[in-house]
Amino acid sequence: MLYMPREEGQGLVEYALILVLVAVVVIVILALIGPAVGNIFSNIVTAL
Repeated sequence: MLYMPREEGQGLVEYALILVLVAVVVIVILALIGPAVGNIFSNIVTAL
């Protein structure tokens, strides 16, 4: 009880790494699927 390790910083770093990983995955998915979605929307606009 006298010595309590401080793990708040480690937890924050882990959460930050997870958020960065999720952001990278989302960016890659959007970069791959983005042009296809753009083509679908432009097809819809030209059909109108």
